[in-house]
Amino acid sequence: MGRNVDKDFADWLAPHLPMLHRTARAFADPADQHDLLQEMILALWKARPRFRAESTAATFTHRVAHNAALTWRRGETRRRLRGVAVEAELVKREAGTDPRDDLLERLYAAIRQLPPVDRSLILLSLDGLPYAEIARLHGLSETNVGARLTRIRQRVSSLVEEADHGV
Repeated sequence: MGRNVDKDFADWLAPHLPMLHRTARAFADPADQHDLLQEMILALWKARPRFRAESTAATFTHRVAHNAALTWRRGETRRRLRGVAVEAELVKREAGTDPRDDLLERLYAAIRQLPPVDRSLILLSLDGLPYAEIARLHGLSETNVGARLTRIRQRVSSLVEEADHGV
């Protein structure tokens, strides 16, 4: 019986894995992304019995994953000290990678600098959720979501430009 439960969960989770990977990349430094991904999957495992289809499975997954990422982020200071050596090793190994990968990493580095709510808003937008869904997830109006996303996009752009110019 346990094997069926595991398979059911894996089947339910599969379409949401790309969003979970993007969330981990936006909330965690490269050395910690796998740990955060596992924390989000564990949170979803625990929360799935409470899913009552009052929203879409994607909305439910976003909410649980983002809450898990926010909780995980609070403890990042302790993990940051431990991850410095690992991150340096990863940077060495990634030398000479595709320039698009470098740009993508600079974008995620900029997103990691945003406050948690802004980070969540931009990720939900990048995942293609409509403003109405994002507004419902965060208890905001659609107009407020649109205005905040405009400012967030400008901020991310500035942060990437500053990083490119060494400011």
